[in-house]
Amino acid sequence: MWVIVTARVKTVTPEPSSHVKLLEFLRAYRDWTQYIIDEIRELDHIPSIKELHHRFYKNLRKQGFRAHHIHKIERRAREIVKATKRNRGSKPILRKLTARLDYQDYRIHFDSKTIRIAVLNNEWVELRLKWYSYLDKYLDGSWRLGEILLSFKNNTIWVYLTFKKMVKLREVRNVIGVDINFDSVAYTVLSNNGKIVSMNTLLFRGLRKTLHFKRLAENLQKRHPRSWRFIKWVRTVRARWLRRARNILNDSCHLIAKRIVEVAKEYDAVIVLEDLRRMRDRVNGGNRFSWKIHLWTYRRIQSYIQYKALLEGIPVVYVKSQRNFKNFSNRW
Repeated sequence: MWVIVTARVKTVTPEPSSHVKLLEFLRAYRDWTQYIIDEIRELDHIPSIKELHHRFYKNLRKQGFRAHHIHKIERRAREIVKATKRNRGSKPILRKLTARLDYQDYRIHFDSKTIRIAVLNNEWVELRLKWYSYLDKYLDGSWRLGEILLSFKNNTIWVYLTFKKMVKLREVRNVIGVDINFDSVAYTVLSNNGKIVSMNTLLFRGLRKTLHFKRLAENLQKRHPRSWRFIKWVRTVRARWLRRARNILNDSCHLIAKRIVEVAKEYDAVIVLEDLRRMRDRVNGGNRFSWKIHLWTYRRIQSYIQYKALLEGIPVVYVKSQRNFKNFSNRW
Protein backbone atom coordinates (compact mmCIF):
# COMPACT_ATOMS: atom_id res chain seq x y z
CA MET A 1 0.00 0.00 0.00
CA TRP A 2 1.26 3.46 -0.88
CA VAL A 3 1.44 6.10 1.87
CA ILE A 4 1.42 9.71 0.64
CA VAL A 5 2.66 12.67 2.69
CA THR A 6 2.65 16.37 1.75
CA ALA A 7 5.20 18.73 3.29
CA ARG A 8 4.92 22.52 3.00
CA VAL A 9 8.23 24.37 2.61
CA LYS A 10 8.77 28.12 2.51
CA THR A 11 11.03 29.42 -0.26
CA VAL A 12 13.08 32.49 -1.08
CA THR A 13 13.91 33.82 -4.55
CA PRO A 14 17.53 35.03 -4.48
CA GLU A 15 17.07 37.28 -7.53
CA PRO A 16 14.23 39.82 -7.99
CA SER A 17 13.96 38.95 -11.69
CA SER A 18 13.31 35.30 -10.81
CA HIS A 19 10.51 36.38 -8.49
CA VAL A 20 8.87 38.39 -11.28
CA LYS A 21 9.12 35.50 -13.75
CA LEU A 22 7.63 33.08 -11.25
CA LEU A 23 4.65 35.34 -10.51
CA GLU A 24 4.12 35.87 -14.22
CA PHE A 25 4.04 32.10 -14.71
CA LEU A 26 1.59 31.56 -11.82
CA ARG A 27 -0.77 34.26 -13.10
CA ALA A 28 -0.70 32.82 -16.61
CA TYR A 29 -1.27 29.32 -15.23
CA ARG A 30 -4.33 30.50 -13.28
CA ASP A 31 -5.76 32.68 -16.05
CA TRP A 32 -5.50 29.99 -18.73
CA THR A 33 -6.99 27.39 -16.42
CA GLN A 34 -9.90 29.81 -15.93
CA TYR A 35 -10.13 30.30 -19.70
CA ILE A 36 -10.50 26.55 -20.31
CA ILE A 37 -13.08 26.30 -17.52
CA ASP A 38 -15.15 29.06 -19.10
CA GLU A 39 -14.92 27.41 -22.50
CA ILE A 40 -16.05 23.92 -21.49
CA ARG A 41 -18.47 24.46 -18.60
CA GLU A 42 -21.38 25.18 -20.94
CA LEU A 43 -20.87 21.97 -22.92
CA ASP A 44 -23.42 19.19 -22.53
CA HIS A 45 -20.66 16.71 -21.67
CA ILE A 46 -17.34 16.56 -19.83
CA PRO A 47 -14.65 16.54 -22.52
CA SER A 48 -11.92 13.94 -22.33
CA ILE A 49 -8.27 14.85 -21.84
CA LYS A 50 -7.63 13.93 -25.46
CA GLU A 51 -10.37 16.31 -26.60
CA LEU A 52 -9.03 19.12 -24.41
CA HIS A 53 -5.53 18.52 -25.67
CA HIS A 54 -6.63 18.68 -29.29
CA ARG A 55 -8.57 21.91 -28.67
CA PHE A 56 -6.22 23.97 -26.46
CA TYR A 57 -2.69 22.61 -26.89
CA LYS A 58 -1.54 24.92 -29.68
CA ASN A 59 -2.92 28.03 -27.97
CA LEU A 60 -1.18 27.21 -24.71
CA ARG A 61 2.10 26.45 -26.44
CA LYS A 62 1.98 29.91 -28.02
CA GLN A 63 1.75 31.39 -24.50
CA GLY A 64 5.08 29.80 -23.60
CA PHE A 65 3.88 26.81 -21.57
CA ARG A 66 5.74 23.51 -21.69
CA ALA A 67 3.95 20.32 -22.72
CA HIS A 68 3.69 19.04 -19.13
CA HIS A 69 2.38 22.43 -17.96
CA ILE A 70 -0.39 22.14 -20.52
CA HIS A 71 -1.30 18.63 -19.41
CA LYS A 72 -1.67 19.81 -15.80
CA ILE A 73 -3.70 22.88 -16.78
CA GLU A 74 -6.12 20.85 -18.89
CA ARG A 75 -6.52 18.18 -16.23
CA ARG A 76 -7.10 20.76 -13.48
CA ALA A 77 -9.73 22.63 -15.51
CA ARG A 78 -11.53 19.37 -16.27
CA GLU A 79 -11.54 18.36 -12.59
CA ILE A 80 -13.04 21.70 -11.53
CA VAL A 81 -15.78 21.62 -14.16
CA LYS A 82 -16.61 17.99 -13.38
CA ALA A 83 -16.88 18.72 -9.63
CA THR A 84 -18.97 21.85 -10.22
CA LYS A 85 -21.47 20.03 -12.41
CA ARG A 86 -21.68 17.11 -10.02
CA ASN A 87 -22.46 19.44 -7.11
CA ARG A 88 -24.62 21.77 -9.26
CA GLY A 89 -22.45 24.70 -8.26
CA SER A 90 -22.18 28.14 -9.80
CA LYS A 91 -19.47 29.29 -12.16
CA PRO A 92 -16.05 28.67 -10.54
CA ILE A 93 -13.75 31.69 -10.27
CA LEU A 94 -10.06 30.98 -9.64
CA ARG A 95 -8.28 33.51 -7.44
CA LYS A 96 -5.37 31.65 -5.86
CA LEU A 97 -2.00 31.59 -7.58
CA THR A 98 -1.12 27.89 -7.59
CA ALA A 99 0.40 25.49 -10.09
CA ARG A 100 0.86 21.72 -10.14
CA LEU A 101 4.18 20.53 -11.52
CA ASP A 102 5.36 17.07 -12.54
CA TYR A 103 8.92 15.88 -11.97
CA GLN A 104 9.80 16.92 -15.55
CA ASP A 105 9.21 20.59 -14.67
CA TYR A 106 11.34 20.93 -11.55
CA ARG A 107 14.78 19.93 -10.32
CA ILE A 108 15.35 19.69 -6.57
CA HIS A 109 18.75 19.47 -4.89
CA PHE A 110 18.52 18.36 -1.28
CA ASP A 111 22.24 18.92 -0.64
CA SER A 112 22.06 22.63 -1.38
CA LYS A 113 18.35 22.87 -0.42
CA THR A 114 17.39 24.52 -3.69
CA ILE A 115 14.75 23.84 -6.33
CA ARG A 116 14.65 24.96 -9.97
CA ILE A 117 11.24 25.55 -11.56
CA ALA A 118 10.46 25.59 -15.27
CA VAL A 119 8.41 28.69 -16.14
CA LEU A 120 7.26 30.30 -19.40
CA ASN A 121 9.31 30.16 -22.60
CA ASN A 122 11.53 27.31 -21.33
CA GLU A 123 13.15 29.53 -18.69
CA TRP A 124 14.10 28.22 -15.26
CA VAL A 125 14.11 30.04 -11.93
CA GLU A 126 15.88 28.90 -8.79
CA LEU A 127 14.36 29.01 -5.30
CA ARG A 128 16.09 28.46 -1.99
CA LEU A 129 14.18 26.17 0.38
CA LYS A 130 13.84 27.05 4.07
CA TRP A 131 14.44 23.50 5.20
CA TYR A 132 13.09 22.01 8.44
CA SER A 133 14.92 19.25 10.30
CA TYR A 134 11.81 17.04 10.59
CA LEU A 135 11.82 16.69 6.79
CA ASP A 136 15.13 14.81 6.86
CA LYS A 137 13.25 11.57 7.60
CA TYR A 138 11.85 11.68 4.05
CA LEU A 139 15.38 11.57 2.61
CA ASP A 140 16.31 8.12 3.94
CA GLY A 141 15.82 6.48 0.54
CA SER A 142 12.48 4.79 1.24
CA TRP A 143 10.41 7.80 0.17
CA ARG A 144 9.89 8.90 -3.44
CA LEU A 145 9.22 12.50 -4.43
CA GLY A 146 6.36 12.99 -6.90
CA GLU A 147 4.21 15.92 -7.98
CA ILE A 148 4.70 19.28 -6.29
CA LEU A 149 2.39 22.25 -5.81
CA LEU A 150 3.70 25.79 -6.17
CA SER A 151 1.73 28.50 -4.38
CA PHE A 152 1.99 32.24 -3.78
CA LYS A 153 0.11 33.68 -0.81
CA ASN A 154 0.76 36.32 1.84
CA ASN A 155 3.68 37.60 -0.27
CA THR A 156 5.46 34.27 0.17
CA ILE A 157 6.16 31.46 -2.27
CA TRP A 158 5.45 28.00 -0.87
CA VAL A 159 6.33 24.61 -2.30
CA TYR A 160 4.25 21.57 -1.31
CA LEU A 161 6.40 18.44 -1.71
CA THR A 162 4.56 15.13 -2.10
CA PHE A 163 6.44 12.10 -0.79
CA LYS A 164 5.21 8.53 -1.07
CA LYS A 165 6.47 5.08 -0.12
CA MET A 166 5.27 1.51 -0.18
CA VAL A 167 4.26 0.07 3.21
CA LYS A 168 3.54 -3.57 3.92
CA LEU A 169 0.52 -4.06 6.19
CA ARG A 170 0.99 -6.05 9.38
CA GLU A 171 -0.78 -9.27 10.19
CA VAL A 172 -3.36 -8.42 12.86
CA ARG A 173 -4.98 -10.63 15.52
CA ASN A 174 -7.16 -8.12 17.37
CA VAL A 175 -9.55 -5.26 16.66
CA ILE A 176 -9.49 -1.83 18.31
CA GLY A 177 -12.61 0.33 18.15
CA VAL A 178 -12.26 4.07 18.73
CA ASP A 179 -15.10 6.25 20.05
CA ILE A 180 -14.38 9.98 19.84
CA ASN A 181 -16.31 12.15 22.30
CA PHE A 182 -16.24 15.83 23.18
CA ASP A 183 -13.87 15.59 26.19
CA SER A 184 -12.42 12.12 25.73
CA VAL A 185 -11.54 9.36 23.30
CA ALA A 186 -12.43 5.82 24.38
CA TYR A 187 -10.98 2.69 22.83
CA THR A 188 -11.77 -1.01 23.22
CA VAL A 189 -9.54 -3.85 22.06
CA LEU A 190 -11.35 -7.09 21.15
CA SER A 191 -9.90 -10.45 20.20
CA ASN A 192 -11.08 -12.26 17.07
CA ASN A 193 -13.59 -14.23 19.17
CA GLY A 194 -15.18 -11.05 20.58
CA LYS A 195 -13.58 -11.05 24.05
CA ILE A 196 -12.42 -7.75 25.54
CA VAL A 197 -8.62 -7.60 25.70
CA SER A 198 -8.23 -4.00 26.90
CA MET A 199 -10.20 -0.78 27.19
CA ASN A 200 -9.39 2.72 28.35
CA THR A 201 -10.38 6.39 28.01
CA LEU A 202 -7.98 9.14 26.92
CA LEU A 203 -8.74 12.67 28.05
CA PHE A 204 -9.17 15.15 25.20
CA ARG A 205 -9.25 18.77 26.34
CA GLY A 206 -8.23 20.30 23.03
CA LEU A 207 -11.75 20.97 21.75
CA ARG A 208 -12.93 22.67 24.94
CA LYS A 209 -9.86 24.93 24.99
CA THR A 210 -10.34 25.69 21.32
CA LEU A 211 -13.96 26.69 21.91
CA HIS A 212 -12.82 28.98 24.73
CA PHE A 213 -10.44 30.96 22.52
CA LYS A 214 -12.96 30.92 19.67
CA ARG A 215 -15.56 32.50 21.98
CA LEU A 216 -13.06 35.14 23.11
CA ALA A 217 -12.35 36.07 19.49
CA GLU A 218 -16.05 36.19 18.57
CA ASN A 219 -17.00 38.24 21.63
CA LEU A 220 -14.25 40.74 20.84
CA GLN A 221 -15.52 40.98 17.28
CA LYS A 222 -19.10 41.50 18.51
CA ARG A 223 -18.02 44.45 20.68
CA HIS A 224 -16.75 46.14 17.51
CA PRO A 225 -19.16 44.77 14.89
CA ARG A 226 -18.45 47.30 12.15
CA SER A 227 -15.00 48.62 12.90
CA TRP A 228 -12.97 45.62 14.11
CA ARG A 229 -11.23 45.23 10.73
CA PHE A 230 -9.91 48.81 10.99
CA ILE A 231 -8.70 48.70 14.63
CA LYS A 232 -5.17 47.30 14.75
CA TRP A 233 -5.17 46.02 18.33
CA VAL A 234 -8.51 44.24 17.81
CA ARG A 235 -7.22 42.51 14.67
CA THR A 236 -4.01 41.53 16.45
CA VAL A 237 -5.68 40.10 19.56
CA ARG A 238 -8.35 38.31 17.54
CA ALA A 239 -5.73 36.72 15.27
CA ARG A 240 -3.64 35.65 18.28
CA TRP A 241 -6.58 33.91 19.95
CA LEU A 242 -7.61 32.13 16.76
CA ARG A 243 -4.02 31.06 16.15
CA ARG A 244 -3.80 29.62 19.67
CA ALA A 245 -7.08 27.79 19.15
CA ARG A 246 -5.81 26.26 15.91
CA ASN A 247 -2.47 25.22 17.42
CA ILE A 248 -4.10 23.65 20.49
CA LEU A 249 -6.45 21.70 18.26
CA ASN A 250 -3.68 20.39 16.01
CA ASP A 251 -1.42 19.40 18.91
CA SER A 252 -4.25 17.65 20.77
CA CYS A 253 -5.31 15.69 17.68
CA HIS A 254 -1.74 14.58 17.01
CA LEU A 255 -1.25 13.39 20.60
CA ILE A 256 -4.50 11.40 20.64
CA ALA A 257 -3.77 9.85 17.24
CA LYS A 258 -0.25 8.91 18.30
CA ARG A 259 -1.54 7.20 21.46
CA ILE A 260 -4.23 5.21 19.58
CA VAL A 261 -1.66 3.98 17.05
CA GLU A 262 0.70 2.96 19.87
CA VAL A 263 -2.06 0.85 21.45
CA ALA A 264 -2.93 -0.73 18.09
CA LYS A 265 0.73 -1.55 17.51
CA GLU A 266 1.05 -3.06 20.99
CA TYR A 267 -1.92 -5.41 20.48
CA ASP A 268 -1.42 -6.06 16.74
CA ALA A 269 -4.90 -4.68 16.11
CA VAL A 270 -6.74 -3.32 13.10
CA ILE A 271 -8.18 0.13 13.88
CA VAL A 272 -11.93 0.55 13.34
CA LEU A 273 -13.30 4.09 13.01
CA GLU A 274 -16.83 5.36 12.49
CA ASP A 275 -17.68 6.74 9.07
CA LEU A 276 -18.70 10.32 9.89
CA ARG A 277 -19.42 11.70 6.44
CA ARG A 278 -23.09 12.19 7.33
CA MET A 279 -22.59 13.07 10.99
CA ARG A 280 -23.99 16.60 10.68
CA ASP A 281 -27.09 15.34 8.90
CA ARG A 282 -27.84 13.06 11.85
CA VAL A 283 -27.38 15.73 14.51
CA ASN A 284 -30.42 17.46 16.01
CA GLY A 285 -29.80 20.39 18.33
CA GLY A 286 -29.79 24.13 18.82
CA ASN A 287 -27.46 26.70 17.39
CA ARG A 288 -24.97 26.33 20.22
CA PHE A 289 -24.63 22.61 19.67
CA SER A 290 -24.37 23.09 15.90
CA TRP A 291 -21.59 25.61 16.54
CA LYS A 292 -19.68 23.02 18.55
CA ILE A 293 -20.26 20.41 15.88
CA HIS A 294 -18.80 22.82 13.35
CA LEU A 295 -15.56 22.84 15.34
CA TRP A 296 -15.69 19.17 16.08
CA THR A 297 -12.43 17.53 15.26
CA TYR A 298 -13.65 14.01 14.61
CA ARG A 299 -12.52 14.01 11.03
CA ARG A 300 -9.15 15.54 11.82
CA ILE A 301 -8.38 12.99 14.51
CA GLN A 302 -9.41 10.19 12.18
CA SER A 303 -7.20 11.46 9.38
CA TYR A 304 -4.21 11.71 11.76
CA ILE A 305 -4.89 8.20 13.05
CA GLN A 306 -5.09 6.82 9.52
CA TYR A 307 -1.87 8.54 8.45
CA LYS A 308 0.13 7.48 11.51
CA ALA A 309 -1.27 3.94 11.40
CA LEU A 310 -0.39 3.40 7.75
CA LEU A 311 3.17 4.51 8.43
CA GLU A 312 3.38 1.63 10.93
CA GLY A 313 1.69 -0.81 8.55
CA ILE A 314 -1.50 -0.96 10.64
CA PRO A 315 -4.73 -1.29 8.59
CA VAL A 316 -7.61 1.15 9.22
CA VAL A 317 -11.24 0.47 8.29
CA TYR A 318 -14.45 2.49 8.63
CA VAL A 319 -17.87 1.25 9.72
CA LYS A 320 -21.17 3.11 9.43
CA SER A 321 -21.71 3.30 13.20
CA GLN A 322 -20.26 1.99 16.45
CA ARG A 323 -23.22 -0.39 16.55
CA ASN A 324 -21.55 -2.28 13.70
CA PHE A 325 -18.26 -2.58 15.58
CA LYS A 326 -19.04 -5.88 17.33
CA ASN A 327 -20.38 -7.38 14.14
CA PHE A 328 -17.16 -6.38 12.41
CA SER A 329 -14.99 -7.93 15.15
CA ASN A 330 -16.88 -11.19 14.89
CA ARG A 331 -16.33 -11.34 11.14
CA TRP A 332 -12.66 -10.36 11.29
